[in-house]
Amino acid sequence: MERRAIGPRIKLKMKDFLKNKTAVAGLLLLATFSLAAIFAPLLAPHPPKQRYRGMALKPPGSALPPGTDEATSARAFWLGTDEHGRDIFSRVLYGARVSLAVGLISVGISLFFGGGIGLSAAYLGGWVDSGLMRLVDVMLAFPSILLAILIVAIAPNPGLVHAMIAVGIVGIPVYARLIRSSVLGEKQKEYIQACTALGASHWRIVFRHLVPNILAPVIVQATLGYATAILDAAGLSFLGLGAQDPDIEWGLMLKNGKDLISTAWWAITFPGLAILLAVLGFNLFGDGLRDWLDPHQQR
Repeated sequence: MERRAIGPRIKLKMKDFLKNKTAVAGLLLLATFSLAAIFAPLLAPHPPKQRYRGMALKPPGSALPPGTDEATSARAFWLGTDEHGRDIFSRVLYGARVSLAVGLISVGISLFFGGGIGLSAAYLGGWVDSGLMRLVDVMLAFPSILLAILIVAIAPNPGLVHAMIAVGIVGIPVYARLIRSSVLGEKQKEYIQACTALGASHWRIVFRHLVPNILAPVIVQATLGYATAILDAAGLSFLGLGAQDPDIEWGLMLKNGKDLISTAWWAITFPGLAILLAVLGFNLFGDGLRDWLDPHQQR
């Protein structure tokens, strides 16, 4: 029996990906946010939770008064301060850590459980397929954000952990359906039938042959789903059902600054721009991956 996965192979060339300018732009945005999150302690000019007396709602470029004993007195508040005198730029940097982690964990939950449901339904078929897909249909009957709100609302205390779990749960049907359809298509191909005829075990067929050959659409969906997870988590925080003070998260920053838009526009503008650019980066990168991994999509 062969030791490696068999089936159709696609030759991928990096130069083909680099030709897609929008995909490269998305990758650069993601790299920027990832580096900002990793090196936030080095890049942040002020402690993100530090409250400076008399510096509430200062516009971008403001600095601490001369003669201040703070070690950061010479550093300007590049994006201004919030209603508590905290540096918005530093909080946006640290918020990238939370938002990217929320997206990663939420997508991981969706992919793990959705993948298990989709694989089981497609490979086993019969009543297992029917039962699991009806469960998925019930979940799809609810708008995703409403289902996430319902899940968080029944939790003992709203918080970031519950928000991540809720966002992960509402993403399960997407991956379940995608993986089910991909496996059903691969199951009918001759190489899978040959493996079955040669006596390969079910585990070997699934994890050595089926899974490697359906990874391309799953990777693309996970990339696009990452953007959706960041948006949903920010939305829950904005509604007061996600991150709570003193957490540092972009959606919570929007919630705290929504009443200040007419007097301190920077308090809500810069966290909103961070969400916009991060989501845009994942969408552009995901579209580029789709074109790169699927030869039928290449232009």
